[in-house]
Amino acid sequence: MYSLFYKLIKFGLTGLLGMGIDFGTTWIVKEQLKWNKYIANCCGFLLAVVCNYWINRHWTFESVNRLWITEFSKFMMISLIGLALNTSFIYFFHKKKKMNFYFAKFLAILLVFIWNFSANTYFTFK
Repeated sequence: MYSLFYKLIKFGLTGLLGMGIDFGTTWIVKEQLKWNKYIANCCGFLLAVVCNYWINRHWTFESVNRLWITEFSKFMMISLIGLALNTSFIYFFHKKKKMNFYFAKFLAILLVFIWNFSANTYFTFK
């Protein structure tokens, strides 16, 4: 149980870094490049996924799986499901509940965190 809790903390810290990458990229693409906010969200999310995979592989889960492409594919698949959930939550909170876009994005990240940790613990890095 201690090991799982320790991984959850590491996964969370990695996620915070990923959230910074995600928010930063989203802001640059949306505000500076003037792209659509949902496309900007996808760009930020995908860049964060690549960074998070590398950190989680080496630090959180200490994976030694030689088939890293398969492992990355699983991580990406889980992340894409997370992206669909993330985007749906953003749409719901921003468009339907009229919340600020970035606050809606923050809530979506929190909700998807549990999905990502569970799926990666028991599927990707098992």
